[in-house]
Amino acid sequence: MTARTIRVEPALLRKINERRLLEYLQMNGPASRAMLRRRSGLTAPTVSKAIDSLLERGLLEEVDPEQPALGRPGKLVRMATTSAIIVGVLIDVRRCTVVVAGMDGRIADGHTRRFATPDSYAALLAAIETECRQVLAESPGTAHGVGVVVNALITTQEHRVASCANLHILDGHTPAHDLESRIDVPCRLLKATAALCLSERAAGAAVGCDDFALLDMTTGLGLGVISGGTLVKGRSGMAGEIGHVVVDPEGSLCGCGNRGCLETLATDAALLRLMSTRIGREIDAEEARRLLAQPDHGFAADVDTVARHVALAASMVVNVFNPARVVIHSDLFAEDEQRLAAIRSWLERLGLAAILADCTLQRSRTSKEQAAVSGIIHELTHAWAPSFRDG
Repeated sequence: MTARTIRVEPALLRKINERRLLEYLQMNGPASRAMLRRRSGLTAPTVSKAIDSLLERGLLEEVDPEQPALGRPGKLVRMATTSAIIVGVLIDVRRCTVVVAGMDGRIADGHTRRFATPDSYAALLAAIETECRQVLAESPGTAHGVGVVVNALITTQEHRVASCANLHILDGHTPAHDLESRIDVPCRLLKATAALCLSERAAGAAVGCDDFALLDMTTGLGLGVISGGTLVKGRSGMAGEIGHVVVDPEGSLCGCGNRGCLETLATDAALLRLMSTRIGREIDAEEARRLLAQPDHGFAADVDTVARHVALAASMVVNVFNPARVVIHSDLFAEDEQRLAAIRSWLERLGLAAILADCTLQRSRTSKEQAAVSGIIHELTHAWAPSFRDG
């Protein structure tokens, strides 16, 4: 068989080198050109050309070191904090949020916008457009992208919401594409669990970890997996719908149309529903926190039910993917260490001991707003040039 020669054009090679430096700075923070040369293995002229190009585009900034060394100190380069901005949009069941951040991923103080989720797609899109225009007008830098995060099934090719079990006004729509046509800034639609994986790996509970899983147990139950340093997406981008595994065919009706899905029993929303049923009236998350804080709160059975089913989901993930960590993202249940410990206890009973011996269960450290920011940074970097690892 004749060996195939792959020719890399100089312009493409330059972009690949720029991407390598962008990825290093995203993961490791500010560095000198000399440090970038040593860590990347690129020549000094190649590093300088790549850095100058990225500085010219406003994606990087040069700063003085905080503690200058003896002699003439070299400047550090870092991801832009003000000259380039990105916007994160979180579409959730009850509330939507819009944030602005620099290319370093840090969300800017004083620019966060929140509003109740409208009851129609047209009203939702109009509200997001209004808030995005407002934060863009208030921010001094050039906008490079908007990440739109949803808890939904998203088609990879069309970037369309195939189904959103808990917010059906999104079904069949392309919110990122529609928003981009209105504000003229590149927008990308991001699955919440995938974006959370990226944010946890960048600045959360999985920094430096190439094999971990994340369970988002807020409204629904979603799964994100990074295996061998690569985000698992599946053939059409819909991987991770563990919440719609049926565990009780006669159980509660799920938003997807089936009965007894895992997410009807293994989420913050499930705990609220169980507690509401027990006391005979509907309660919200704030009241649930107050009730659960009482020493003899009377909801032990409900807590155990949710913990057991979250552990069941986690045991499936551990047995199939063999991750080093399982990260739990929760707005209510896993906030408390005792409830997190209850999940661990059930997981030890339900999972395979040999695999669990090399796996830890941890609480997430980032938010979905941060996930939207991390997600769009990832998308922009990925689109900058191919990586030798991509193939």
